[in-house]
Amino acid sequence: MSNLPDELRGVIVQTGAGQLLLPNSVITEVLSFSDPDAVEGGPEWLLGLIRWRGWQVPLLDFAALAGVQSRSPVQSQGGRRRVIVVKALGGNPRMPYMAIMADGFPRLVTVKASTLEAPADANDLAACIRAIANLNDEEAIIPDLDQVEAKLTALAA
Repeated sequence: MSNLPDELRGVIVQTGAGQLLLPNSVITEVLSFSDPDAVEGGPEWLLGLIRWRGWQVPLLDFAALAGVQSRSPVQSQGGRRRVIVVKALGGNPRMPYMAIMADGFPRLVTVKASTLEAPADANDLAACIRAIANLNDEEAIIPDLDQVEAKLTALAA
């Protein structure tokens, strides 16, 4: 990862999978949680669809999607639950956004490029996880947003 700038601006989002590290440029809005519209026959990780600015946005549980053990009971946190609307960068005009269930508000961080390490064996990573970063002695998951979007697009087909 030598072609990265020395420092990157990111956003830490607490989810059931642990901390996600997202580029702050993909965060569109943070919403209070309200029950999504159910999607019949959808996978466990698809919590439903939320209505946002005229769009039906898929809301997902990242821990369930990535197939990792949930570290915190995000869905039982009551008023702390948030919905993070992110830009889908794949160019699908029918799905320009997706949303991730979060526990609390995201926080801005500055990440030194030296703390980002590509995994020695990409096969060790769960589905939809691109890499793991070490931030102040805590792990942060860098999701593979392209793969997440591909899974959502495949469901819509």
